[in-house]
Amino acid sequence: MKFVVLDGYALNPGDLSWEEIASQGDLQVFDRTSAQDVPERAKGAAVVFTNKTPITKEALDQLPDLKYIGVLATGYNIVDVEAAKKRGMTVSNIPRY
Repeated sequence: MKFVVLDGYALNPGDLSWEEIASQGDLQVFDRTSAQDVPERAKGAAVVFTNKTPITKEALDQLPDLKYIGVLATGYNIVDVEAAKKRGMTVSNIPRY
């Protein structure tokens, strides 16, 4: 399974390990990702983690393998939730930061 972290700089300033997620499959961590680069970077991923990088309907339309979007912050207004719902994707956040 492929996991992609779109904006690792906001999620892990270097004091945490990605090893637990990496042990579950193929992990790619990008420090920063612009909204326009989401489709290219998340191509083939089943799971995407983000904090600040927006995930639009246009991006979701190009990511047929995507099943789960984890917003590692409170809220999830950076994700087009309606588009994700129509595709049967799960979107969640961290309710108690």
